[in-house]
Amino acid sequence: MEIPLFPLHTVLCPGIALPLHIFEPRYRLMVERCVESSVPFGIVLIREGREVGTGNVAIAGVGTFAEIREATRLPDGRYDLLVVGSGRFTVEDVELGKEPYLVGEVTALEDEVGDLAAATALAARAMRRFVAYLQLLQPMEGETAEEIDVRVEVETEVEEEPQDVPDLEISPEAIEIDLAAIEPAFRGVDDPTAAPEAADDDLDREAQLEAAAKRLVIPDDPTTLSYLLSGIIQVDSVRRQRLLEAETALQRLEALDQLIDRELWMLRRRLRFFTPDQRYDAVRRN
Repeated sequence: MEIPLFPLHTVLCPGIALPLHIFEPRYRLMVERCVESSVPFGIVLIREGREVGTGNVAIAGVGTFAEIREATRLPDGRYDLLVVGSGRFTVEDVELGKEPYLVGEVTALEDEVGDLAAATALAARAMRRFVAYLQLLQPMEGETAEEIDVRVEVETEVEEEPQDVPDLEISPEAIEIDLAAIEPAFRGVDDPTAAPEAADDDLDREAQLEAAAKRLVIPDDPTTLSYLLSGIIQVDSVRRQRLLEAETALQRLEALDQLIDRELWMLRRRLRFFTPDQRYDAVRRN
């Protein structure tokens, strides 16, 4: 199939939502056509080059279909989008000059689980260890850290009378979750590194977040979970691309297990193996 391609210095995983600000004329045209036709475009990682201007770029061979969930056209023609990854594809060929933007001939990739029993067991292990990872990401006393904004599209349980939970949006559409809200959703599994009780001043906040997190349905499917964790774990784009390209959910979960182990080792020492160049951070502008 033929789809428009949008090269970025970031990796979109299936099930993860990504806000984008579109200002370059060629990509405004691309978005306008996708919105009118209700078709997705493809997000691919830039391996070399820039996503703005007319310079050549080298892109990854595996990308993700980006379905437009929200599109706001600004008075000057720019767009604010919210897109959600819906599946992977391989890039078979890229046509230059056909449109102002890149057009690719792509083939959708089927998601293979691999050994189901092994994948299911590894998924359970990854969830348990991910709790410790999320806890260690929280800044300790005297530390500062930027808020991590991760949006995912997962199934939710709808309450008859939803509670008012500040700073957390729960809906069947894109869900914005901060780390403090994700962590309680994984409680209930035995984890020796569980966080201590919150201070009295934080009890109300924790109770609200706990109630919101309980409405999240953590996916049982190893493939869905592998993509969810791949989109949340805070690693550079090269490592995230390797997770995206894994041939099976089992291989992806094995790679995640190694990454979580690596991150836990460093976070417990308040260190990081890798500090990315700011030019190659996850970019949300084209």
